[in-house]
Amino acid sequence: MNNPLLQLLVLAGIAIFLILRLRNVLGTRDGYEPPQVDSAERSRPRFDVIEGTANEADHDILDHAEAGSSTASALAAMKAAEPSFAVGEFLTGAKAAYEMILMAFERGDLSEVRPFLAEPVAEALQSVIDSRIANGQKVEAQYIGTRDTSLAGAEFDPVTGIGEVSVRFVGELIAVTRDAQGNVVEGDPKTPRKQRDTWTFARRMGQDDPNWQLVATG
Repeated sequence: MNNPLLQLLVLAGIAIFLILRLRNVLGTRDGYEPPQVDSAERSRPRFDVIEGTANEADHDILDHAEAGSSTASALAAMKAAEPSFAVGEFLTGAKAAYEMILMAFERGDLSEVRPFLAEPVAEALQSVIDSRIANGQKVEAQYIGTRDTSLAGAEFDPVTGIGEVSVRFVGELIAVTRDAQGNVVEGDPKTPRKQRDTWTFARRMGQDDPNWQLVATG
């Protein structure tokens, strides 16, 4: 075998060896392969948002009343009549009114809280105050704090637009009733007592006057 032929065979062997090595490293492709597209341009799943398919829960109501209850329905109707009405804000105001009215009653002077009292309630409270005065009694009271304020119920009359909200209160105070000679006839000057009440406030929804009136106590 002459030298040129031998060299050709050697080169052919080297070429085959290199091709086999490249196939092992890079792999092979069979058939048609589509060109690669940058991942940022690949199609992504679509999540279409359809607005108005469900009513949003009103947590201002549901934080205080059971969903679907008559109380929740009444509160929703009150909000429809007066969109600025908020249950949470009402309860905060009712808590302040409770302390103010209760202490005015204990002191025997309703003049400052009279605008917040319906006529029957004002008359009932004043009759107790008048009875104390007639018996020569005086009340000494110190309010310690309101321990609990919670919604007890609500009603709404769509004809009159009157909304009524009942609230449970648990207050703590020291109250002592003394006679004309200063003797204690009721209470303890050193021991606080808990005062539990359920008061009902009413107001015509949507009117300019924002004040609620106390229409019932219990």
